[in-house]
Amino acid sequence: MAKKIFIIEDDANVLYGLQAKFSLEGFQVRTNSGNMEIQDLLAEIKKFRPDFIVLDLILPALDGFELLKFIKADEEISFLPIFIFTNLSDQDSKNRSLDLGVKHYFIKSDFNIDEFISKVKKMIINIEKVK
Repeated sequence: MAKKIFIIEDDANVLYGLQAKFSLEGFQVRTNSGNMEIQDLLAEIKKFRPDFIVLDLILPALDGFELLKFIKADEEISFLPIFIFTNLSDQDSKNRSLDLGVKHYFIKSDFNIDEFISKVKKMIINIEKVK
C-alpha cells in the first residue's frame, strides 16, 4: 500500500513540484495551501490519514507554529512525523519547531525539490525500520 503524505505549502510552484515528485515516487499525496482555518485543516488531515506531513511554517491564513501545536496536541495525529520545509532559517524558528516535537527541519534555500525529496525518502525508510 502506498504511503500517504500531506503537504501544506502556500507557494504554488513548490507545492505542485512536491506533489508531482512525491507522486512519481509512489506516494499518495494530498495538498493544502494553508489558506483556511486551523480546525478545518486539522479535519482534512484526519480525513486523509497521512503517514507523514510536509509543513511550511509561513502560511497565508494561519501560523505554521500554531498548526504544529494543534497537530502535536491532537491524540489522533500527534504521532505523525512532520518534515518542516520553510524559508525561516533563524535558530529561534528551528528551536521552536524542535521544542514542539519536530525532528526534521529543512530550509528551502539549502535544497532543491529533488534533494529534499531524496532526503525525506531516506528518513522515511529509517523511520519505517524503527517501527
